[in-house]
Amino acid sequence: MTADDSFSRLEDDDYPAYTMGRAAEMLNTTQGFLRAIGEARLITPLRSTVGHRRYSRYQLRIAARARELVDGGTPIDAACRIVILEDQLEEAQRINAEHHRTTQA
Repeated sequence: MTADDSFSRLEDDDYPAYTMGRAAEMLNTTQGFLRAIGEARLITPLRSTVGHRRYSRYQLRIAARARELVDGGTPIDAACRIVILEDQLEEAQRINAEHHRTTQA
């Protein structure tokens, strides 16, 4: 791997660059919260070679949205479901917009 390859990972939203401790610190939450949203299957962190959870920037954005809902009083299971549905809606809208662009051309 070259230095350029290493730096390109910094731009990759899906690269699992953050440990559980760092992720919890960045989100101002607990490691228990990250475990809970993992158990609710909102996010599935990748594991390092020794089994430690590792999170991507995309997963941290998803976790931050769930945390926002929970802080607003939404139960964690409901918050996870809402975030999943929001993510699915965003993807469907992206696909729809792409379809419209290709059919207009």
